[in-house]
Amino acid sequence: MTKKRMAFSSGATHFYFGASLDLLPELANGRRVIMLTDSNVYEAHKRKLKKHEIIVIPAGEINKTQATVDSVIGSLVQMQADRSTLLVGIGGGVVTDIAGYAAAIYMRGIAVGFLPTTILAMVDAAIGGKNGVDVGVYKNMVGTIRQPEFLLYDYSLLKTLPHEEWVNGFAEVIKHAVIKDGAMFRLLKQTKLATLKRNGDLLHKLVMRNALIKIKIVQQDEFEKGDRKLLNFGHTLGHAIENMLGLPHGHAISIGMVYAAHLSAQLNGFKKTMELIQLLEQYELPTHASFDNAEAIANLAMDKKRLNDTIHFVLLEKPGKAIIRPVGIKELEAKINEA
Repeated sequence: MTKKRMAFSSGATHFYFGASLDLLPELANGRRVIMLTDSNVYEAHKRKLKKHEIIVIPAGEINKTQATVDSVIGSLVQMQADRSTLLVGIGGGVVTDIAGYAAAIYMRGIAVGFLPTTILAMVDAAIGGKNGVDVGVYKNMVGTIRQPEFLLYDYSLLKTLPHEEWVNGFAEVIKHAVIKDGAMFRLLKQTKLATLKRNGDLLHKLVMRNALIKIKIVQQDEFEKGDRKLLNFGHTLGHAIENMLGLPHGHAISIGMVYAAHLSAQLNGFKKTMELIQLLEQYELPTHASFDNAEAIANLAMDKKRLNDTIHFVLLEKPGKAIIRPVGIKELEAKINEA
């Protein structure tokens, strides 16, 4: 196990890489623990979870709504959870988002910890304190920024992860590489997903490397005033089409990265668009989708990064280096219509 303590503005988060679910009683330190998970994770790990007090929500992004949060809070009230209760979200990004958000507002704030069970949650969604819900097709429109007390990485929980969820998670791994780690970009090109799935040591190193990239960016810019926006590479168009087309998050972000790479070539002289496309395809991610341009642009105009008629857009200079540049909505509309 590798333990790291990371400081943020509101306190420290402890990261336990390569740990076990069995560590949870020690982390609870005598507090009452209530677990929050979804129906898929509960069915996959019922034997491990049955000894805990647990709230189970329906699985899927479609249930990442205020109504689900209200039902979780209703369950906490019914279970007589108090301010000393520790809420633990065990699942993918939907679960950790809802757990973090519910914990932030229940009794004006109770402690929360996460046990991510997907690659996407381990390297991205569970890290950084952003917790929230969707409003219709608009992603993460309501929520909070509040850091969890701990993240516990139990890689044995990945044994039941469907292959398509491994693929889904690697969109965020590739994103981290292309914005901040050129060496990892080259490493991914030389590695196969099948190898990473069966090589526990290599997977551990890759997960930790990705987590630390995001952690360090968040430490420098916790409330997204500057460089944290780099983590949105591929997310501007990706979020605009994700719920609109019912795509898995990683698939939408993969497609969004391709559009952003083409825009980077036109506006910033980026020369490695085809290498990025080939890498995404190597990890079985989609690089194109048909969608209603007008609807996508309307959704894009509601992006949280929009300021008046511009969006703070993430563009690439080279693999491992990205910049943030304001791009006009009309210019984005023209580029999307050209594609």
